[in-house]
Amino acid sequence: MVEPQNEEVGKAMAVKELGHVVLYVRDAQRSAHFYGDVLGWKQVMPARDGPIEGFVMFSSGRTHHELLLIEVGEDATPIPRGRRVGMYHFGLKVGDSDEELREMLQTLQENGVRLMGTADHGMTHSLYIKDPDGNEIELYIDVQPERWREDPMAILAPTRPLRM
Repeated sequence: MVEPQNEEVGKAMAVKELGHVVLYVRDAQRSAHFYGDVLGWKQVMPARDGPIEGFVMFSSGRTHHELLLIEVGEDATPIPRGRRVGMYHFGLKVGDSDEELREMLQTLQENGVRLMGTADHGMTHSLYIKDPDGNEIELYIDVQPERWREDPMAILAPTRPLRM
């Protein structure tokens, strides 16, 4: 861990938010369909006819882009199985209610997306899936009321089976 040189500098250098995720994908069009048409993310830069072919950007409107996909071709090395260093998964908030999570589950099923698992984390209700290249994604809703805001220890609640 890097220690700040002085207290004042340490305070000024705080991360403000997670800005975006960049993923290498085999086929930008296939992944654009998955993230845009299946998950419903707004595409802000296309894979074709964009300023750079093979790049696709998505945004919820919170910032200029939250996801950038970069095409690397079908012969790219796959994500290794098992224990490894690197990203485990990233989470996408899909609503504020179990009804919205059920709607997402129905959309996934209608599009043939395999559900890897579900979880009730106490603070969130989550569905786990993989994108076409094997990146794991948690689709979740924050359980209302958001107890973690007043009780940070709520994050440590044991995971239970999800009952929707």
